[in-house]
Amino acid sequence: MRERLCSKVGCAREAVSTLTYDYGDQMAAIGPLGAGDDPHAHDLCAIHTDRLSVPRGWVVVRHETLRA
Repeated sequence: MRERLCSKVGCAREAVSTLTYDYGDQMAAIGPLGAGDDPHAHDLCAIHTDRLSVPRGWVVVRHETLRA
């Protein structure tokens, strides 16, 4: 299986999360890597996941995976 890379221009790091936007609700959701077939989703590396910023007034929902 091919490694998935960060969607940020110029970044060649391995993706660890998937970001999606809901413009109508002014919300960004970030969570575990998605299926990879959504053209509106963006894969991010750990650094870009941590640095994520959204427009003023938007909400960020972070979906964390449970660790045993």
